[in-house]
Amino acid sequence: MKLYDSFGPNPRAMRMFLAEKGISIPIVSVDLMKAENRQPPYTDRNPGGQLPALELDNGKCIGETVAIWEYLEEKHPAPVLIGATAEDRAEARQWQRRIEQSITENVYNGFRFTEGYELFKNRVLCRPEAGPGLKAIAQDRLKWLDGLIAGRDYIVPNRFTISDIILYCALDFASGVGQKIDPSLGHVTGWFNRVAARPSAISSLHPASAQLKMRG
Repeated sequence: MKLYDSFGPNPRAMRMFLAEKGISIPIVSVDLMKAENRQPPYTDRNPGGQLPALELDNGKCIGETVAIWEYLEEKHPAPVLIGATAEDRAEARQWQRRIEQSITENVYNGFRFTEGYELFKNRVLCRPEAGPGLKAIAQDRLKWLDGLIAGRDYIVPNRFTISDIILYCALDFASGVGQKIDPSLGHVTGWFNRVAARPSAISSLHPASAQLKMRG
């Protein structure tokens, strides 16, 4: 197998997942800033153009982060980051979907359509007029989450999961591009600091982050 890796919050989430699992996979670096992921030969393997992507030994390529995680958790069940039972897996997937649909997709598109417009305008359809509204939706949904996780260490009660990885990497990236966590959200802030202290959060930060002045 080989992992196509780059700077960015989703590749960082992949690295954080691997660190939590203790899995090592050979890396092929792709230059996201030069849009190598949006053109051949990368798009011959992964037509979606996203990063990361996992190429299997048989040549098949998995190009969605959560799909890669599902695959690797089946191959390497411990430590559990999705779930060891059908009920636990369903609970983790439920929260993963809520986090992505309500918060992280709005965070990312809010960035692409505003601060990141010059970088993304020729890569994906961008709507600058939508950017402020998407950022506001993300903040509103963070407020919603703040009320739900009161008394919890992590998003899914009593265990660290892929939902924590997804949201942490998104919010750490967002903090440097005009979308900081509202300090009044005490439960989200406490959760963020708890995740930030994990060794995987520290080791997963890309070496180019300092130069690019973005956390990915």
